Amino acid sequence: MATSEDLAMALQSGHDDVPLKVKLRRAERARKLGFVTLIVPLAVFIVLTFLWPLGSLLMRSVDNPEVVGALPKATQALRGWDGKALPEETVFAALAADLAAIKGTSELAAAAKRLNMEMIGFRSLLMGAARDLSLEPGKSAKEAFIALDERWGQIQTWQPIARNASRWTLYYLLAAVDFTVDDTGSITNADAEHAIYREILARTLWMSAVVTFWCLLLGFPIAYLLATQPPRIANLLMILVLLPFWTSVLVRVAAWIVLLQNEGPLNTAMIKLGLIDQPVQLVFNWIGVYIAMVHILLPFAVLPLYSVMKGVSPTLMRAALSLGCPPFQSFWKVYFPQTLPGIGAGGLLVFILSMGYYITPALLGSPKEQMASYFVAFYTNQTINWGMASSLSTILLVATLALYIVYARHFGPAKVRKSESR
Repeated sequence: MATSEDLAMALQSGHDDVPLKVKLRRAERARKLGFVTLIVPLAVFIVLTFLWPLGSLLMRSVDNPEVVGALPKATQALRGWDGKALPEETVFAALAADLAAIKGTSELAAAAKRLNMEMIGFRSLLMGAARDLSLEPGKSAKEAFIALDERWGQIQTWQPIARNASRWTLYYLLAAVDFTVDDTGSITNADAEHAIYREILARTLWMSAVVTFWCLLLGFPIAYLLATQPPRIANLLMILVLLPFWTSVLVRVAAWIVLLQNEGPLNTAMIKLGLIDQPVQLVFNWIGVYIAMVHILLPFAVLPLYSVMKGVSPTLMRAALSLGCPPFQSFWKVYFPQTLPGIGAGGLLVFILSMGYYITPALLGSPKEQMASYFVAFYTNQTINWGMASSLSTILLVATLALYIVYARHFGPAKVRKSESR
């Protein structure tokens, strides 16, 4: 029963001058504002923990602050240089002023290290000039530099400084795919002695493809078994599939080293069974790397396949068999096409994880089995070359995005809906 207060509020709302349409618009705006308020913390978390680090990584692959920061006057003076003759006296004087200002500082060491990447011996040349150069009254800076070291009188000595006169550079990205910039400013192939990254990237893609193939080949029947068994048996098998997740990757790799070594249980058993006469090298080569990576990544292929197979109706196979279709053709033409989304999702997940693997190849493989992630860690932790580390990471990121585009085009929801409509 309505109270006097309820009637008063109803009368007040009935005599309100605000139109109903405006009230509805305000209510909708308040509802959307509530949704935005709930989403903002998650959006901030994603920006701070994913987008911002990713953007910083991409920026470091083209960032080139060392030379410009250490030699601002010289790089400014070289921006109008045509590269066909020695720079003018003003350029030599600007370089002398910059070297005098940063002598003995870390900025000089960073600039010398950066220039030495493009021209071997530039570090000692620049450090020697900063240490020994002295400008006498009445003597030009150009003559002082050339008298100190005749290499300052060569055009190719100034070209690395001119190429680094900008805050941004493509040097690291080009080097990550074995390209370089020659003295004329053209992009060319790197020397054979330094051209190693194409082989590394090809090795990374090939090893990831092999691991993905074996994970799908072994994971498909496991997922099929899980999807066709009664719930009690399927749950027990699922626990066995998920069991590796409860063990550290490092522990699993160490266990494989023990199992696969020459005096390990596997070699000992094969010798006792008469299968081999002497131990077979199963570790510290590609065999051990593939075995361990397939073992670790197999659940990532099984779970997407199982989730898709669980949704396939078993009556379809029975209907095909009842209509006279042989068992294998029924499986291949009726059941298998419906599992393609799971194959695509599982293969994509395993492939992406394989491309970023570092511990397993580093511990179980030889130098010939090291993937791109090993060199990313090398440049990050040992040489402190963030440009090369970021460039290699960017190449892997581009490859990952390309794979995702292929997956979305051939195995994504739109493709599934199109196949179902047929």
